[in-house]
Amino acid sequence: MIDSVIQKLRNGLKLGVLLSLFLLAAGCANNEEQKTVIQDLQEGYTSAKEAALSGNHRRAIQIYELIQARYPFSNLSKQVQLELMYSYYKIGQLELAVEAADTFMRENPIDPRVDYALYIKGLTYFENDPSIVERLFNRDINTRPPKDAELAYSTFRRLIERYPASQYAPDAEQRIVFLKNRLAAYENTVADYYLRRGAYVAALNRAKTSLEEFNGASSNARSLEIMAEAYEELGMADMAADTRRILEKNFPNRG
Repeated sequence: MIDSVIQKLRNGLKLGVLLSLFLLAAGCANNEEQKTVIQDLQEGYTSAKEAALSGNHRRAIQIYELIQARYPFSNLSKQVQLELMYSYYKIGQLELAVEAADTFMRENPIDPRVDYALYIKGLTYFENDPSIVERLFNRDINTRPPKDAELAYSTFRRLIERYPASQYAPDAEQRIVFLKNRLAAYENTVADYYLRRGAYVAALNRAKTSLEEFNGASSNARSLEIMAEAYEELGMADMAADTRRILEKNFPNRG
């Protein structure tokens, strides 16, 4: 009985030693691979680029970060920053993506690729509002405070205003249309809330904001309706009548 127990212990020790040796060898191999990657700048960059193109952005990030640490002033440093912010964005590390974009723009304010940094920053905020879950289940996003939508809107507008000929401007313009509708609808949601609770001045101000800041949005008619109702409740009949005339003139076929 005792001999059997001793034999089991010996076997267990042998297995443990073999396992330890295996893990040590694997660790050494990983260290060698890592050293190889960062000892050659171009090879490392190529490996990271290939990883990103295959969808392995976590691996790409690992290599890009190693390159940044070892070659901070290389001729590829700016491109590595751009690639890194994109990979951060693709795996949902949104804060790091925004931080990387801001760092690039701060360090390279006149670089011709600032438009790309702005685009990635805008996409990052855009993708964060609303969340994927809300889109999948068709929740009403107009009741959600649009902080990220506002940041996306201002970022894309900055891109278009500073770089109107950028290859990213057309897509940014399309996203701005969506964001304008999103932000205008939220302002109307708040204005309608105030209207139903008798806070008519607050309702009027929010509806005005929606109309003036997001002119051309699909909910502009609703902004005018809220304004007309608020004016009536405040006893400002002339202003209410003027607002309704503007509403009829600009939205004659509203449902």
